[in-house]
Amino acid sequence: MTNRFIGCRRLPTALFFILYSLFFRPKAAILYSLGRRPSSLFFRPKAAILYSLGRRPSSLFFRPKAAILYSLFFSPAGALAQTDVTTTYQIGVGRTNVLDTYLSQEKFKGTGATFLGTIERREPGNRWSWLIEHEVNFASVDDRTETVKELQGDYTLLLGRYYQWNFGRWDVQAGGMGTMNLGFIYNTSNSNNPAQGRLSLNVMPSGSLSYHFPVWHRPWKVSYKVELPLVGVMFSPNYGQSYYEIFSLGQYDHNIVPTTFISTPNLRHQLMVDCAVSSRLTLRIGYLGNYQQADVNNLKSHIYSHRFMLGIVRTLRVLKK
Repeated sequence: MTNRFIGCRRLPTALFFILYSLFFRPKAAILYSLGRRPSSLFFRPKAAILYSLGRRPSSLFFRPKAAILYSLFFSPAGALAQTDVTTTYQIGVGRTNVLDTYLSQEKFKGTGATFLGTIERREPGNRWSWLIEHEVNFASVDDRTETVKELQGDYTLLLGRYYQWNFGRWDVQAGGMGTMNLGFIYNTSNSNNPAQGRLSLNVMPSGSLSYHFPVWHRPWKVSYKVELPLVGVMFSPNYGQSYYEIFSLGQYDHNIVPTTFISTPNLRHQLMVDCAVSSRLTLRIGYLGNYQQADVNNLKSHIYSHRFMLGIVRTLRVLKK
């Protein structure tokens, strides 16, 4: 009976200290809810709050309320989705071979430059990823006598979706891309029909193979990627038809042409070597080959480009709701 009476007398005392800690020591209650012991709170409350967040008491040392809100915002109940964003910027220089029988029967050869920007988004643990690429090309080419010059330029937008498999050091990706190409070829010697416009849309199956290996205690990666057109549409004047007849007189003559891998046997492939400089920055060197061909409306054209590429790769983790 005596022990029960003592226990009853101690119960109000325990409740008193609990209520006291909640009303007069709210920080202790917050730390307790975060799973941390509030032992050091009574002497260093701000440092204890920051310690519970897993952060050093630096800029937030004198802002405990901000730290408390931060902890509540990033608690499991309000956790944010994470996305790994890999951004690549590359520039390249190499040879270009151009033929367009609408402008000339001659083949033109010269030097060209390329800018290639890539953005890949993937959620951790998810095998699917989105890929966006921007490619800009420009070349100055001459005929075999080096008396006639052509200027060639184009912009290509590629949007792809990939699924990835991992086999130890090997990564395999497969998917598809939708592409839009907009460009021109200008012949500096032609007085009639001096330029040819280029516009095409394509659906392209795509795949890549990567191998990871260490060199000098740094991670390296070798990758090969290939893309082939399946179906699409393109703009082309007909044989002997001028742009004046198309746009001023409105004389349509099969100028929007459905295409397949037979009429436009294109190929775009890359060989890349990556060397990690830090956890977020990687250097890349490689080769980009782009072979665009078309045989429509009794006109033949091709643009073959070979580029030695150099660039950087950065990976960031983005938090979003």
